[in-house]
Amino acid sequence: MTTSDPAAGTPQTPTPQTPQKAPAKDPWDLPDVSGLVVGVLGGTGDQGRGLAYRLAKAGQKVIIGSRVAERAQTAAGELGLGIEGADNAECARRSDVVIVAVPWDGHAKTLEALREELAGKLVVDCVNPLGFDKKGAYPLKPEEGSAAEQAAALLPQSRVTAAFHHLSAVLLQDESIDEIDTDVLVLGEARADTDLVQALAARIPGMRGVFAGRLRNAHQVESLVANLISMNRRYKAHTGLRVTDV
Repeated sequence: MTTSDPAAGTPQTPTPQTPQKAPAKDPWDLPDVSGLVVGVLGGTGDQGRGLAYRLAKAGQKVIIGSRVAERAQTAAGELGLGIEGADNAECARRSDVVIVAVPWDGHAKTLEALREELAGKLVVDCVNPLGFDKKGAYPLKPEEGSAAEQAAALLPQSRVTAAFHHLSAVLLQDESIDEIDTDVLVLGEARADTDLVQALAARIPGMRGVFAGRLRNAHQVESLVANLISMNRRYKAHTGLRVTDV
């Protein structure tokens, strides 16, 4: 259809409107995760216990999971802060987000046993496959590529992410420390999931979650822990990471 310009007396064709692009999403615009229940499988170990303590202290509802419910309940009672303890299956069923903080040698077996309970859940794998010899720590490479990729292969109905690898268990459990100055590298396949994990990390004072790629990049993130262990031994420290210019 054309229109006429009365002044010029000639027909004119309307100019097509250029579609407007939606504004780019602010990468630091993260969701509210305060109402989510967080389960920690391996919550009686140092790393899991420390994460449970920090998240609960920040106001998150936390459930500790263990192979033996009584062990989880004892650890929860020691930590306080409203933390509950349960066996791994109940922990997984009752949680919206499940952090996997079990030892590497029990990683596959634990997840295989909980495939049904973890279906539909957001799973955050923080396991570091490491070996140790007289020279110190060194990375292991699972057949799937990384612990996180192994989790994704074993849990096809779950949304698997990777995060919280580089945190000092000593600092996490130290009640005299109010803030932990570190970044948390977060990997995953869906932005909604990695945003949620970043927001969860940011609940802990001093921490910041930073997107670090897809799960195929998890191996080098997990492996870096071997370097941090070497630094800790040399400098008698509890090292962490900070990413600059973001």
